[in-house]
Amino acid sequence: MPFRPLTVILLDMNTAALTIPELTVIGIIAVTLALIAFTRLRIDLIALLVLLMVALTRLVPASDALSGFSSSVVITIIGLLVITRGLEQTGVMQWVARQLQAYGRGSEAKLIALVMMAGAAVSLLMNNVAAGAVLLPAVLQVSRDSGVSASKLMIPLAFGVTVGGMATYFTTANILMSELLIAQGIAGLGMFDFMPVGGMIVAAGLLYMLFFGRRLLPGRALLTQSFDQDDLHDTYELADRMWLVRVLPGSRLAHQTVQESDINAELGLTVAAVWRGRETITIPKSTQVIYPADELLIVGREERLQQLLAWGIELIEGGAQAVAGELPIEPIEIMIAPRSNAIGRTLSQMKLNRDAGLLAMALWRDGQSFHTDVRKMPLQVGDAILVVGQSSDIQNLSQNSNFILPAGEYSAQAIESRKAPYAVGITALVLALSFLNILPLPIAMLAGAAAMVLTRCLRMEQFYTAVDWRTIFLVAGMLPLSLAITETGLADRIGAFLELSLMNASPLLLFAAIALLTMLVVQVIGGQVTPLLVGPIAIKAALQMGIDPRAMAVAVAMACSLAFITPISHPVNILMMGPGGYKFSDFFKIGVGMTVVTLLTMLLGLALIWGV
Repeated sequence: MPFRPLTVILLDMNTAALTIPELTVIGIIAVTLALIAFTRLRIDLIALLVLLMVALTRLVPASDALSGFSSSVVITIIGLLVITRGLEQTGVMQWVARQLQAYGRGSEAKLIALVMMAGAAVSLLMNNVAAGAVLLPAVLQVSRDSGVSASKLMIPLAFGVTVGGMATYFTTANILMSELLIAQGIAGLGMFDFMPVGGMIVAAGLLYMLFFGRRLLPGRALLTQSFDQDDLHDTYELADRMWLVRVLPGSRLAHQTVQESDINAELGLTVAAVWRGRETITIPKSTQVIYPADELLIVGREERLQQLLAWGIELIEGGAQAVAGELPIEPIEIMIAPRSNAIGRTLSQMKLNRDAGLLAMALWRDGQSFHTDVRKMPLQVGDAILVVGQSSDIQNLSQNSNFILPAGEYSAQAIESRKAPYAVGITALVLALSFLNILPLPIAMLAGAAAMVLTRCLRMEQFYTAVDWRTIFLVAGMLPLSLAITETGLADRIGAFLELSLMNASPLLLFAAIALLTMLVVQVIGGQVTPLLVGPIAIKAALQMGIDPRAMAVAVAMACSLAFITPISHPVNILMMGPGGYKFSDFFKIGVGMTVVTLLTMLLGLALIWGV
C-alpha cells in the first residue's frame, strides 16, 4: 500500500462513525496546524491556546489538561537545560571546542569528519541547539585557520549535531516518546535504547557526507566571525555605505540630540561618530547633541543620504574613507543565539548603544548585508550583526547569552573553570544514576540541576535563565492534545485502520510509513510538537498489529530528527545559514541524500537490533 498522509487516512475512514470528541480533536489539530503555518503567533503561545481548547471542550479533565507542567518530561528538560548551562559556565564545553580548534588542521575531508564527529559527540550530552551554538565559534575559527570555506563545514556541523541527537535520550522528541509509552502503561525508553541504532545512523551519515555530500557543499568565500577588520569592511561593503557630512548653520539637525533628529527613525541612517574641532566622539549616545559645523560619519544607502542632504547637510567628498581607519574603535561580528531574548525584537528595542556601549552598523541575513533601517528589523536566529565599540565593551558583551561572539580573544572570561571538575562529576553521577535505574531520570536530572547551584557552578539567577521557557510551555501546552488523541479513542481508530490496510504487509512497511509521515509533519511544525501528534497513533498501531511499541517509539523519535531537507525544519540549520552563506536549495540538495541514508539505516537498525 502506498504511503498516504494522515489527512487522507482520516477522510477514508467511516466519518459517520466518528464521535463528537474525536471530531473535536481533529478540529483542534487542524486549527493548530493552521495557526502554525499561516499566522505569526509564537509557537509557545499556540501551545497554550491548544491547552485551553482541550480544557474548554472537556476532552480531558482540567487537572489532566494542566498536568503537562508537572510531567516527568518537563522536569527532565528543565534539569537537562540547567546541567547543560553548568557545563558551559564552568568552561567544560569551551574546552571541547578548543580541542576542536587545536586539531582542526588538514584536508577538507578530515575537517568535515572532525566537525561532524564533534557535533555528534557533544549532542550526546546536550540539547542539540546548545551543542550547535557552543561549537559554532570554534568551527568558524577552524575555517579561518585552515583556509577551508565555512560553507564546507556548517552543514556538516548541523547534520552531525542532529544525528548525534538520535543516538541519545537527551533530545526532546526522544524524551517525549518515552513519556507517551509510560502514559500507556508501557516501559519507557533509556539511553541504551537509542544508542545502537543511533550509532549506526551517525556512522552512515558520516560516510555519506565524506563520499557524496561534501561534493554538493557550496564553496562560497563568505564571512566568518573571526575575520579581521579589513575583511569585515569588505564583507559588509562599508566603503560604499559610509559618508562624512558637515552640519550647516540652520540645519534641521542643529542643536538636536541624535534621537531627536530622527536621522535613524525617519531615514534609517546610523551616526557612527562625531567630530567637533579636535574632539572625536565615537559611538555617540542617543542623547548626544549635534551642533553646527559638526562632522558626522554616517552609515546607510546613498539614496537615504541624498534625502539627508536636504536637511541642511553638506557632503565631504572622500572624507569617510580618510577618517574611518583612524577611529579608536573596532568592528566585530556577533550572532543572535538560539533561544535568545533578542529574537523577534529590533536593535532599537535591544538598546545596545545605551546598555552595552556598542553601535550596530550593519546586519547580515540570508547572504546579504543591510545597512539602512537595520535598527528596525526584527532579529532572527543566525542573524549576524556588525557592531563597533571599545574592546572592554565588546568583552562585557561576551557575558550576554543572547549573542554568540567569535572564538578566541573575546571568549567569555567569566567562566568558573575551577568548578569544571564539579560540573563533570555531577553530570557523570546523574548519568550513572539514570543508567543503573537507581533513580528515575527526572529526579536524577533535577538533583543534578540543584547540585550545580549548591556547588556554585551556577548562581540561582543562572539556573532560571538556563531554562528555555518557550520549550517548557510548548511541551506542557501540547501534552493535553496528545492525551486527548488517546483518551477519545482516535488513536485506536486510526491504528485499527492502519492494521486493516497493512494486514499482509511487512512490519517494516508500517515503520517506513510512520517515519515518512513524521518527517513530513516535522517540516511544518518542528520536531518538538510532532511526537505529541504522531506518537499516540503510532504506538496504538504497533500494539494492534502485535509489534513492539517501544521499537515504534524509537522510530518516531528518530524520525522527528529527519530535518535535513530545509533550513527551517530545525533551529540548528537556521543557526548555520548565516555563517555558511547558504541558500534554501543548499539544504535540499545535500539533505535529500542524507534523509534517504538516515531512513534506510534506521530501518536496518530496527530490523537487526529490535527484531522488527
